[in-house]
Amino acid sequence: MIDSVLPPEVAAVSVFGDLSPADGHGLFPAEAATIARSVPQRRAEFTTVRLCARRALDKLGVDPVPLVPGKRGAVEWPAGVTGSMTHCTGFRAAAVARSGGVASLGIDAEPNLPLPDGILEVVSLPRERAGVAALARQRPDVHWDRLLFSAKESVFKTWYPLTHRELDFTEAELEFDPGAGTFSARLLVSGPEVAGHARDTFSGRWTVGRGFVLTAIVLPG
Repeated sequence: MIDSVLPPEVAAVSVFGDLSPADGHGLFPAEAATIARSVPQRRAEFTTVRLCARRALDKLGVDPVPLVPGKRGAVEWPAGVTGSMTHCTGFRAAAVARSGGVASLGIDAEPNLPLPDGILEVVSLPRERAGVAALARQRPDVHWDRLLFSAKESVFKTWYPLTHRELDFTEAELEFDPGAGTFSARLLVSGPEVAGHARDTFSGRWTVGRGFVLTAIVLPG
């Protein structure tokens, strides 16, 4: 499922469920320490998504390293690699690429269910809410409010490693193409500089299936 929204130069692994027991098996000591006090569900998702990341790194020929979350959950990837991880109930995934060809990337998965009441108003702009309502009439099989939320998460995951700055949900305006399975994000604040050029837009892809929505952004180096 995840491969459908990523280009060939990105290595990805996804699973529906968990790969290992929730007791921390398969983790580096520094990773295990991070979740030592967590509930079993949190330990399971944390472990599985890191095992996905190690399998993805192996596709690039990169040895496994501890992937300890830092500020805003961002991890430090091995030298020469950029990546992103996501997990929600029933789905875990990781994607990595050589940083020479990909400056940054972000992936996010969410259940294909409506957002809780009041959340859409917090995470969206008026024009986006109007777009979501119109798209819902065209494609009622997709919960567009949740897809918008997922895409904004992918925007942030792409943005943060380049800037190490916060980005509010309302500081990027998104537009979806329902036929092409793509979306664009226009940054409403100064964008990051990539390869000597300021980037004020990100382009991404989305898909829906098996009860999930999935979004991805891959920013060329």
